Amino acid sequence: MTIEIEQDRMELLKYQAPAFDPGTFYQHVLDTDTREVPETLRRQNPLTQRTEDVPVETYFSPEVHQQEVERIWKRAWQMACREEEIPEVGDTLVYNIATLSFIVARVAPDVIKAYPNACLHRGRKLVDEATCATRLREFKCAFHGFTWNLEGDLALVPAAWDFPDLDPEGWHLPEVVVGRWGGFVFINPDPGAEPFEDYIGDLPDHFRRAPLEDRYIAAHVAKIVPCNWKAAQEAFMESFHVITTHPQLLPQSSNFDAQYDAWGNYSRAISPNFLPSAFLSWFPTDQEIMDASVDRRLDVEPAVVVPEGVSAREHGAHMAREAVRKVIGDEADKFCDAEMADSFYFTLFPNIHPWAAFNRLTFRFRPNGNDPNTAIQDVYILSPFSGERPPAAKVHWLTAEEDFTAGFEIGGYLARILNQDLFNMPKVQEGLKATQKQTVTFSKYQESKIRHFYTLYDAWLSEDAGVFSAPR
Repeated sequence: MTIEIEQDRMELLKYQAPAFDPGTFYQHVLDTDTREVPETLRRQNPLTQRTEDVPVETYFSPEVHQQEVERIWKRAWQMACREEEIPEVGDTLVYNIATLSFIVARVAPDVIKAYPNACLHRGRKLVDEATCATRLREFKCAFHGFTWNLEGDLALVPAAWDFPDLDPEGWHLPEVVVGRWGGFVFINPDPGAEPFEDYIGDLPDHFRRAPLEDRYIAAHVAKIVPCNWKAAQEAFMESFHVITTHPQLLPQSSNFDAQYDAWGNYSRAISPNFLPSAFLSWFPTDQEIMDASVDRRLDVEPAVVVPEGVSAREHGAHMAREAVRKVIGDEADKFCDAEMADSFYFTLFPNIHPWAAFNRLTFRFRPNGNDPNTAIQDVYILSPFSGERPPAAKVHWLTAEEDFTAGFEIGGYLARILNQDLFNMPKVQEGLKATQKQTVTFSKYQESKIRHFYTLYDAWLSEDAGVFSAPR
């Protein structure tokens, strides 16, 4: 039945006449699932359908960058690391964002704290990146030796007689508030920040069936990319660009029919897989759909043969279910075809993109120091496991000359997809400066996740930052 719906869809699209309102097609796909579909996949909250323009200087203006530092990065909740990166007491990680630097440390078995990464004497960084994830017993400044314990209490003042007015209590390291969800550690430099639980709202509902806290970092690759952090993440907030940027995906990913929704500070996109795009000029067979899909899903050889009487979507979901069964056992049977087959990619403002169900991806995008023309892209592969938690993979920093295929840990297929996006990035940044049009324009539906981002972004850059109960 799913294939019949899609065939009708493709036929109508030849004349640019959609068979369903944008976003509703996916609900028809769910109707054909072989298992019960969870309530969260039935939720819909599309934005008001209208185009929206954003000034081009948003992407390269030093003045805008400084506003972002002051009004977003010093005030918003942001993902600093994964808990398993600092598994033992004394384990420490340095989180850098724009011109800011923070220490994130496990100070007790279940207590994580964060501090600005600066000595209170002369301002030198207390912890260098090279000393991260070691069993520190204290934070000692390498300049003059001022020392604090893990709890932030001043422990040693060299030549204390020379600082007669120093109040040890007043020299406690300032604490940055910490939030934890899904195995992620979030920080907020604003001591008056709203509670983290209020900020993320009901986002955890979408991850309860496959919790991210039950994953480990199987791979973490990072790279400085040649465009603004917002332009970089926008490429991962819609599937509209698949038509031209990733045409090899069209036989197995129905990009046109993605469902986009937004709630509060987060948004969601769902792209149905093992279904062909309506932008193909031909309709592939189930075997052709599978041939285009299996490399992305399972990286197996030889090619998988679709059994007679079974759709590529059903068989692809079955294969994915059997793959995770090796890790989670018969729990695999509770997951519907959609959860095993489709792409569920979320954006939590301002810059983390966790993928739900058994998609293993999480992206993070950050300003690269004080340069609005470059950004840091983090690619995490979060994998389920059985038994004892495996150690977290160390971050693999790619050089400027290396593309994502050098990050072999993430797999060749994903690397090639990311390279197609990377190819566009400098051209976008250069074009934004070259254009005589003063704005970029986002579509009413397929780019609505980006429009939701800018609804929040505009509010944070004003003085009205807060929780948004309804998207624009």
